[in-house]
Amino acid sequence: MIYGIDQFKYQDVLEILKNPSKAKLNKKSKDQIIKSQQNVQKIVASDRTVYGINTGFGPLCDVKISEEETAQLQHNLIISHAVGVGKPIDRNISKTMMISKIHALSKGFSGVSLDVIERLILMLELDIIPVVPEQGSVGASGDLAPLAHLVLPLLGLGQVWENNKTVETAKVLKKHKLQPLKLGPKEGLGLINGTQFILAHAITGLAKFEYLLDLADLTAAMSLEAYRGSSSPFKKELHEIRPFDGSQKVAERMRNFLKDSDNLKSHEFCDRVQDPYSMRCVPQVHGASRNAFEHLKQMAETELNSVTDNPIVLSAEESISGGNFHGQLMALPLDYASLAAAELGNISDRRSYLLLEGKYGLPKLLVESSGLNSGFMIPQYTSAALVTENKTLCFPASADSIPTSLGQEDHVSMGSISGRKFNQILGNLENILAIELMFAAQGLEFRRPAKCSKIVEKNYDLIRSVVPKLEDDRLIGEDILKIAELIREKKFQVHI
Repeated sequence: MIYGIDQFKYQDVLEILKNPSKAKLNKKSKDQIIKSQQNVQKIVASDRTVYGINTGFGPLCDVKISEEETAQLQHNLIISHAVGVGKPIDRNISKTMMISKIHALSKGFSGVSLDVIERLILMLELDIIPVVPEQGSVGASGDLAPLAHLVLPLLGLGQVWENNKTVETAKVLKKHKLQPLKLGPKEGLGLINGTQFILAHAITGLAKFEYLLDLADLTAAMSLEAYRGSSSPFKKELHEIRPFDGSQKVAERMRNFLKDSDNLKSHEFCDRVQDPYSMRCVPQVHGASRNAFEHLKQMAETELNSVTDNPIVLSAEESISGGNFHGQLMALPLDYASLAAAELGNISDRRSYLLLEGKYGLPKLLVESSGLNSGFMIPQYTSAALVTENKTLCFPASADSIPTSLGQEDHVSMGSISGRKFNQILGNLENILAIELMFAAQGLEFRRPAKCSKIVEKNYDLIRSVVPKLEDDRLIGEDILKIAELIREKKFQVHI
C-alpha cells in the first residue's frame, strides 16, 4: 500500500495497525510531497498574504507574520493547541490517527515536508505512539487539540506509550537517537488541522460494529432456537417484496443459521400463530442497523482518502482557505451508526427477557428450581441498564454547536464526541450480546435431545467451553465476562 496514492479501505488501516511496514511512500508520493512544500516556500518568498503560512490563526488571520518568524509561528501553534484533557485514548486509536494523517499529508496539498512525514512513518514503525487525551476537540477546525498532542513528539515534547505506560517523549527519542524536528512554514497548521481523531474513532468502531452485526444475527438465531420460534419470517419471498439490502442479508443469514435444525422441525406444526417482534422482526431491525453501517463505512472511506487541512495548497499561485476540516460529514453518520448499534442492544435485551418468561417449555428464569435460585433474573437487569445507558449516549452530538475562536469558527460539528460515544455504545453492546448468548445457551439445554444446525451447535459448544449449564445459583457475573471476552476476541463463528 502506498501512502498518498492508493485508495485505502478501512480494513487497510487495520492491516497497517498490525504491520506498519505494509504501507510506504514511493517516488510518486514523495514527488507530490516535495512539490507541495516547494509551493509553500514560494508563497513565503512572495509578497502575498496567505492564511496560515504568513498570517496568524483563527481570529488572528489578519495579523501578518514576517518570513523570519514563520518557523516560530508553527511551533507556537502546536504547543498552544495541545490543551486536551481527560483519559488518553486507546493507543491503537492514536496509531490509526497517525496512519490516516500520513495518508492525507502524502497527497501533496498540505505543504508538509518529506522529512516530517517520514518521521511520522518512522515513529509508527518504531512503535513510538503519542499519548492523546480524549477530550478537547469540537470537530472544526478539525481535531485541533488531539492532533496537536499527536504531533508534539515531533518537537520532542509530550508523551508517548512504552510498555502500556506513558513516558516523556524526550526519553524515547534519546533511546532511538532521534533529534526533535524544526517545522517550516505551514507545517504546524497542516499537522493539526484535519479530522483524523474523528476518523480514527470511526474506523475503530467500524471494525467492532461489523463483527457485532454478524454476531447479533447468530445470537438471535440461538435465542429463536431456545424459544422454539418460527423461521417463516425469514423466507426469501417476504423480503423480496420489501428489498432493503440490510434486511435481505439478515434474512438470508438467519435461514442459514437455522437450516437443518431438528429442534425447529420438532415443533414445525405447532399451534403458535406468531412470535413477538424481537424474534419475528430480526431482519428488519438488524437490517436497518446494517444499512447504517454501510453508510458510515462509505463516509469513513471517503474521509480516509481526503485532504482535510486548511488552507489547501494547489500551486505556488493558488492556495484556498476553505472548510475541508469541518467534521459534520463524519459527525452525522457517526450519530446515525450510534443509534443503529444501540438498537441491536435494545432488541437483544427484549429477546433475553422472552427467554426468562417460562413459556413454551422453558422454565421460569431458565432454571428448574427457581425460588430457591434466582437463576438468570438479575443479568437481565444488567442488560436493561446497559441498554438505557446506550439510549442516553444516542443524543446526537452533531445537533449541538458552540461558537469558538472568537466567532471565527461559529459552527462546529462536535464529531469527536460522536466518535467517542459510538465506541462506548459498541462496548456496552458486547456485554448485552454476551448476556443473550448466555441465556440462549441455557435455553437450549431444555430442548435436548433435539439438535440445532451445525453452526449453532458449534457456537453453543464454544460457550460451554467457558461457562457450564446453570443448575444452582453461582457467580454468573463471571460467566458474562467470560463470554464477553470471547466476543472481544472474535471467537464466535458468525459466517457459514
